[in-house]
Amino acid sequence: MSERIRNIFATLLLILLAASAFVAGYFTNDFVDMRRGEVTVPADDADGFGLFWEAWGRVEDNYLGELPSSKELTYGAIRGSIALLGDPYTFFVEPVDREIERQSLQGTFGGVGATVSRPEEGGPIFLEPIPGNPAAEAGILSGDELLAVDGQPITPEMTVQEVANLVRGEKGTVVVLTVLHPGETEPVDIEVERGDILIPSVSYRLLRENEQVGYIQLTRFSGESANEIETAVTDLQSQGATQLILDLRGNGGGLLDAAVSVADHFLADGPILYQQSRGEDERVYEATAETLAPSIPIMVLIDGGTASSSEILAGALQDRGRALLVGSTPTFGKGSVQLVYDLSDGSSVHVTASRWLTPDRNQLDQQGLSPDVLVTVTQEDIDNGRDAVLNAAVLELQRLAQND
Repeated sequence: MSERIRNIFATLLLILLAASAFVAGYFTNDFVDMRRGEVTVPADDADGFGLFWEAWGRVEDNYLGELPSSKELTYGAIRGSIALLGDPYTFFVEPVDREIERQSLQGTFGGVGATVSRPEEGGPIFLEPIPGNPAAEAGILSGDELLAVDGQPITPEMTVQEVANLVRGEKGTVVVLTVLHPGETEPVDIEVERGDILIPSVSYRLLRENEQVGYIQLTRFSGESANEIETAVTDLQSQGATQLILDLRGNGGGLLDAAVSVADHFLADGPILYQQSRGEDERVYEATAETLAPSIPIMVLIDGGTASSSEILAGALQDRGRALLVGSTPTFGKGSVQLVYDLSDGSSVHVTASRWLTPDRNQLDQQGLSPDVLVTVTQEDIDNGRDAVLNAAVLELQRLAQND
């Protein structure tokens, strides 16, 4: 291995280890800050990797199979070093996945506006255009089989994510999709100009069984979530909703600021959460005086997949007496804060740095939130497709209305 590659590799490892020791932490979808960190590395520390290079030299000289590239070796060493911390929320993300992650949390991405799926393992890839987006306007049809992207054939070995990465791209660029329309025998090439594609985090409707109840499902916390919640609440109230159900089941988190902004829609003044970090004063996130829905009755649906930022929102509404939590299990218990450091090649390292407490100073990490209304979900409910938790929330809202 060349001396230049060895020096680059040793420097990258030292930067990672120094940054990990200095900061300490990250958390699966919840981001407080995104930055590029610079760390000074003592030059004489590189000698500490002599044993590593001794071992790798033996592998390089004698290994029968194909050796990894210098980049693959660097990424593998970074992952191995981070694994020594024993923290599942501190991890390394490669450039392509980091860009997807960033776009998802922003709430938009550059693409054609079509879902990519593979119903059978190793089978064909199919497209489902989203109405009003570039793919549909260019002529992509529901159920089109995707054969190639910009002339690159789609193979059974490709994952759905790899195919989606080929289709995505910068707004304004053109991608050629080779597709086979349903019922046709000859493929066609369709040029699609990529645009900004909104990734909704919120869906909502009036409940059919009780049209005074507005149902809102929030799947993650993106940069658009607060605006989407505002639109949902305003529209539901204009349709006659006098009560709300906020479904956070399966919501694994997202942007911390988004969770605070959503909580602010339902709370006036006072704390939303407390954040404790090593070597820093406790930080208090507070609601503003302006509130979108200060008094409408709310039930929040939770489960074991309710984690991170969704626990921040649920805990704030519960502690402040603004909503009851309804579920069959406690929440996940993910109450730590992660910083995201973007690295020079577009990759990133995510580091756990802080812990969260609810307004009543209850710890979320490894404890979670318990339902105010505990629901028993039976096998009969599952077999018949009944949503026992949602039904229990509706009954609880009816009970509250009768008491009023």
